Amino acid sequence: MVETNMVGAINMALREEMERDESVVVLGEDVGKDGGVFKVTAGLIDKFGPERILDTPLNESGIIGFAVGMALKGMRPVAEIQFIDFIWPAADQIISEAAKFRYRSGGEFTVPMVIRSPYGGGVKGAHYHSQSPESIFAHTAGIKIAVPSNPYEAKGLLLSAIRDPDPVLFMEPKRIYRAFTQEVPEGEYTIPLGEADVVREGSDVTLVSYGSMLHVTLDAALMAEEQHGISCEVINLRSIVPLDIETIGRSVTKTGRFISVSEAPRTAGFSAELSALVAERWIEYMESPIFRVTGYDTPFPMILESQYLPTPERVLAKIVESYNY
Repeated sequence: MVETNMVGAINMALREEMERDESVVVLGEDVGKDGGVFKVTAGLIDKFGPERILDTPLNESGIIGFAVGMALKGMRPVAEIQFIDFIWPAADQIISEAAKFRYRSGGEFTVPMVIRSPYGGGVKGAHYHSQSPESIFAHTAGIKIAVPSNPYEAKGLLLSAIRDPDPVLFMEPKRIYRAFTQEVPEGEYTIPLGEADVVREGSDVTLVSYGSMLHVTLDAALMAEEQHGISCEVINLRSIVPLDIETIGRSVTKTGRFISVSEAPRTAGFSAELSALVAERWIEYMESPIFRVTGYDTPFPMILESQYLPTPERVLAKIVESYNY
């Protein structure tokens, strides 16, 4: 075991997988000598050299285009976009090419590539360094999306993503890159995509979240129990595509109440999809309206960041409202 933060766990996963599989390469802006803007790839170029740790021009479309070509030729590229806010020049390569090749080729070709990118607020990055666009890519058939919430998950999910035959968007919550450490096993272990984790069992209200918002949700669940005697079950999705809808179903049919928490804007965010799925399948079990706690339909603010992001207090208010409905 190694006590490390999320940055260290991701670096460990890349290092171990590159040692195991020579087809794995890393590419992106400043990922080599500088080790990336958050130092996630620090030291990898010293071990694997510039042939496998590729510093690219500042060209997101090129980074993803190169990675698609590599994947189609049998390599397993891990492409880094420095901030997910800058992914849009590469959107056509992701949505129209990487996500479509398996379908358009009738399964003859797959695109085993990973797009790593830090996302979300909490670091005073303002509107160009704080966005959460997961719902846009969740709407794109052919791409998978993983979102770890701690160092252990970061390593296990990343290893699964690299080995997956399809493109995976690996969204890293930079708010918790160095927020805490955790014991992470050395050597190989994987966490399957599409397998949620019930991190807190409860009987009254189901709370669902992912990424950095999981910790906000857990704090709210503790407050609900201590202040109001409300027992909350908390589910950590870990990946939103594929989605572990079965785990959600087992929980909501037990509690009869459902709240999802995410920091993306409210309208058409992934919380809206979760609400629709629960309503379609289990509305007869619901004892209160289906709620969501999200960011707002505004550009991400810098000065008012703490008002924009969901807080334990905002989540708690919805828990109490749901329980007392």
